[in-house]
Amino acid sequence: MLQSKEIIDIIKNMDGTTVDEVHYEQDGLVVKVKNQNPNGTQDNAVNDKVGEREVQTSKSEGSSESQKEKEEQPTPSKSDSDVQTVKAPMVGMFYTSPSPEEEVFVQVGDAVEEDTVVCVLEAMKMFNDVHADVNGEIVELLANNGDLVEFGQPLFKVKPE
Repeated sequence: MLQSKEIIDIIKNMDGTTVDEVHYEQDGLVVKVKNQNPNGTQDNAVNDKVGEREVQTSKSEGSSESQKEKEEQPTPSKSDSDVQTVKAPMVGMFYTSPSPEEEVFVQVGDAVEEDTVVCVLEAMKMFNDVHADVNGEIVELLANNGDLVEFGQPLFKVKPE
């Protein structure tokens, strides 16, 4: 049977592609994943919004379950106009250090460059580095160590140089 982590992996792999829908059936379980942004583009500069995805699962006995995920970023205020946000490139567990015994990657006040690793996200037992993608200074940490974060969720605020 399809596990929830496998469904998350399907969603993650669909994002940014031209695939608009995946339909999967096995042992009476039906999973339908619909990509609301099939062109693979996002207008981050204009409205900083993550596309809406709908995931539906149902059993052939007639029980059905539907989950909608929609994440909207608030319109930047004047105080936020001079900062950039580092966002989660995938769904996963957020960690501020490579292991519990090691130092954190970055703290508030640290200078970062585009290729600086600011955290790792664990997805399906794989650890993925997240880079700052901007030169500047960390001004705010927006997630807690060990949190489950969603695709596009803000993780850090960085004041660009």
